[in-house]
Amino acid sequence: MSKKTEEKVTTEADLNENPALNTVVYADKEQSELKTLMVDYTGQKLDEENVTVNMIAEVLASEFPEFAFAFAEENFMRGYQLGIDDAHRLPTEQTESTPRTNN
Repeated sequence: MSKKTEEKVTTEADLNENPALNTVVYADKEQSELKTLMVDYTGQKLDEENVTVNMIAEVLASEFPEFAFAFAEENFMRGYQLGIDDAHRLPTEQTESTPRTNN
C-alpha cells in the first residue's frame, strides 16, 4: 500500500499575492465616516456592490495619484531604510574558521 501525498507547490504568483487586498470591506458609519465614504464612492465608481481593499486602492490611485505616490514612496523608503539597518547589523569581522589570504 502506498500513500499518495500531495505536495503543495508555491508559485511566484502565490508569493506576490497579498490576501488582504482581496478582503471585502463594508461601510459602517459608526466605525469611520471616511471609510464609509471611500467604500461607497468606490462601489458607485466601479458599479460594484462588494468592494475590496484592492478596488479602493485602484480608485484612490487613479483619482488622487499625489496621495498614492506619496504613500508608496514613504513605504518604499521605510523598507529601504530597514534593509540598510539590517545590513549594518550583519557581522563584518572574519571568523576563525574563515581562512585568511595574504594578497
